[in-house]
Formats: sequence, structure tokens, C-alpha cells
Amino acid sequence: MTGTSASRAAGRWPFAASGAIAAALLFGVAELLSGLFSPASSPLVAVGAAFIDVTPAWLKDFAIDVFGTADKLVLLVSMGVVALVAAAALGMLARRRPVVASVLCGVITVLLGVAVLSRAGTGMADLVPTVAGGAAGLVALNVLVRLAGRSSAPLQPRQEMARRTFLVAAGLTTVVAAVSLATGRALSAAGSAAVATRDALRLPAARRAAAALPDGVEAAAPGMPPFVTPNGEFYRIDTALSVPRIDPSTWELRVHGMVEEEFTLSFAELLDLDLEETWLTLTCVSNPVGGELAGNAKWLGYPIRELLARARPRDGADMVLSTSADGFSASTPLEVLTDDRAALLAVGMNGEPLPLEHGFPVRMVVPGLYGYVSATKWVVDLEVTRFADRSAYWTERGWSERGPIKLASRIDVPRGFETVPAGGTVLGGTAWSQTIGIDRVQVQVDGGEWQEATLATEATVDTWRQWRFDWDGEPGDHTARVRAVNRDGEVQTSERADTVPNGASGWHQVRFRAE
Repeated sequence: MTGTSASRAAGRWPFAASGAIAAALLFGVAELLSGLFSPASSPLVAVGAAFIDVTPAWLKDFAIDVFGTADKLVLLVSMGVVALVAAAALGMLARRRPVVASVLCGVITVLLGVAVLSRAGTGMADLVPTVAGGAAGLVALNVLVRLAGRSSAPLQPRQEMARRTFLVAAGLTTVVAAVSLATGRALSAAGSAAVATRDALRLPAARRAAAALPDGVEAAAPGMPPFVTPNGEFYRIDTALSVPRIDPSTWELRVHGMVEEEFTLSFAELLDLDLEETWLTLTCVSNPVGGELAGNAKWLGYPIRELLARARPRDGADMVLSTSADGFSASTPLEVLTDDRAALLAVGMNGEPLPLEHGFPVRMVVPGLYGYVSATKWVVDLEVTRFADRSAYWTERGWSERGPIKLASRIDVPRGFETVPAGGTVLGGTAWSQTIGIDRVQVQVDGGEWQEATLATEATVDTWRQWRFDWDGEPGDHTARVRAVNRDGEVQTSERADTVPNGASGWHQVRFRAE
């Protein structure tokens, strides 16, 4: 770099920094105030949620494959980086055209406000954080750019003092932005009535308790995951960039559409009903072959079939469109919600109220269907309708309408490329075929014959079933495959299929080394 180009770069950086710092203050002030309003009023969250809404299925699937349950964090970080780069460019523009830069700052604020109003449940009052943040960012941009100009002017008297003034102002603004952002996130996480109410809530006992787990439901293979997935380890895949925080005292479920009797149900009324418990494994349609986007828990709730019996669906209805507080929707076949399976309007998970990120205060859980067509979190609306008349969030984005869970199995131990002792290796894993049950699991090592694994005890046909396989192998590199057979005699297919549009298929295999 020549001396002239280096001088130009040194002269530009204060303006780029001014733009980036102003943007940080905009989002920091907005985030702080959104903690006093609602999570949906955060412009950062609103823009992220709008991006998720327009994300094509292939990109969503790619993000989950690569980043797993950290996909939302990656999105937020990426958005922050893009925003700072764009803001830096705006700061450099303000060096020569301050009026144009100020107008663009106002336009950006308006667009952020539009994003906020596009979210479900927001109103004009939710614009306050964005407007205040935009005003703070505009003031910071103009002040910092003015100070940057003085500090970089070669003929400016007391140039060193001007440079120090700019650095102090920029540093203080950065601190204010960071503290505002952190405080806003803390207020959003801990300052809602939903958090306090959930912590104090004591759920009623089930009128129909789930059967105690029989002995032997866990396969005796070192390193296997537990049969019951702890709430803190349960996978989370949804479209909510910010977890909805719903006060149960204000929650209502509306049941309507093609029914003889429309009604609403409060949380207190729901808890007064005859609640039931069930053991149920949930699986995400984005789960790749051998993936970990599945979890097993004990759920407490009210049978959805009883709600629909009260509503009395009309002839011709074949679907229930469930909608969450954040606008997500799922299309569930009516017949699935009215047969004898344990489809619940759930309020409890593993003996405690639902965690906020898993749908507090109320969500749906339905055996036999992937979550995108059945497991609506923060559910507030059930519309009895027809597949021909309505479509749901992910079906509008290329996924299939009904989403039955496919017969699947995986190897949990050993992990891929793990080194195990030669001459006495125990393989273990999990298989599921909801509403039917697992009859056999077979393991193949190094392309040899399929051999029968030992099944752990079955809890119910709606939960996964663990297995183990004892193998005496020679030292070296090996490959193991697994397949399951359900009680209907269906053999898990070897045909590989992507998760889009109705779930992955194929045999899971791992490579490992014995020494």
C-alpha cells in the first residue's frame, strides 16, 4: 500500500466506524425498549423473523444440517455483521453527503418498523423501540461524522485534540450501545409475566397417568443417550427467532371453522379438564439420517379429540389448521386428531410446566407426524377446515401436507470415527416407528450378513426403542449399518432421500476404528 492510499484509508476509517457505531446504538436502544414492550417489537428480531419467513426450504435445511439447533444464533450473528458493514458504508457516504445519509437512515428506520408490524400480535405501540432507536442512531451518526471530519482535516487546528474527542465520543457511544443491547436481552429473557408465572405454576395431577416405564427400556451400551430426554437437552427447531412470552392468564385457544360449535378456552379452564399423560417421541422433519433432532418425553395435556368432539366438525372437513402466537401454522389431518392416539394439547413436559422455548403455556404433540404438521408451540387457534381450502406455513414453502413419520433407526455408539477396543465392542442405538412399534433391529458390519440386535424393553409404540449389538471385531477400520423392521413387517428402506419434502430416509452408517 502506498503512502497516499494508506493516508486515504486512515482518513476513511473514522467515518466507517461512525456508521457502524450509530447502527449499534440504533439496535441497542431498540432492544432495550423492546424489553419493556414485547419481544416482537425488537427490530432485529423482526427482520430475522421476516428473513426466516422467506427462506426457501433448501436453505432452511442446509442451515439445520450445518448448524443444528444453533441456526438462530448464526442467523443473528450474520445479520449483525451485514448490518455493521452496511452501516459502515453509510458512514462513509455521510462524509460527503450527510443529507443523503440522514435520509437513508430514516428510510432504514421505516423499513425496520414495517418489519415489526409484519409480525403477529404487534401494533402501533410496538413501533416505539424502533422509532427511538432510529432517532438515537441518526443523532449519533451526525455527531460522530462531524467529529470524524474535524479529526481528519489536515489543516484543522488542534487536530490531536479533535481526534481524541472523536475517540472518546465513539467509545462512549459503543459502550452505551453494548450495555443497552445486553440489558434489553436480559429484560426480554427475565422480565415477563410468563417467566414468573411458569416458575410459580403447579400443574394438576393427571386424571389418567402414564404407565411407569418398565425395566430395561435403556440399552446396556456405554455412551447411549437416556431413554427420557431431559428438557434442557430436548431439540428445538421452530421459526421463532425470539421465544414468545405468553402470560397464561391472558392465553386463550379459539376453536372454530367448519364446526357446529365455536368456542374459546382459557388456560384455567384447560387445567380444570381431565388431563392425561403420555410417553411420546417427537421428531423433526429436518432430521437427517442418523440425526439427533428427535427426543422422548412424558407429556401432560388434554386430548385434542375431546376438544373437537365438543366443536363437532362438519361433513367435508379433513384438516385442522393450528396457529401459534407468533404466526406459525401447521396442517394436521382431522382423522389423526380424532382417532384413539394420544394427540394432546400439552401443558407439561417431564413433570413440569412446558419450558418457554418448548411452547409454554400450551402446545400440541401428536404421535405419528413430524412436528411441522402437528407439534405447534404457543398454540392459540385451531381452525377446522379442508386441505383444499387452507395451507400451512411449511406446506406453502414446498413441504408435503401431511408429514407421517418414517420408519427410522440410528447408531448412537460408537460415534463416527471413534476408536473402540478390539475384540469386544458394544454398538447401541435407537429406532422408532410411531403408532406401530419396532419389531426388530438389524446390524451389518463391513458389508457382511445382517445380524439381529438385542432390543431394549418397549415403553409404548409411540416412543423410540433402544437396542444393542455385541460385536467381536478385528483391529482396524470398520463400517456399521443399521436398519429396523416394524410390527407391520415393513423393512426400513435403504433408498436415500433428502429431508425435503417429507423427511429423510436411508440406512444410517458409522465408520469407526478398533484397536
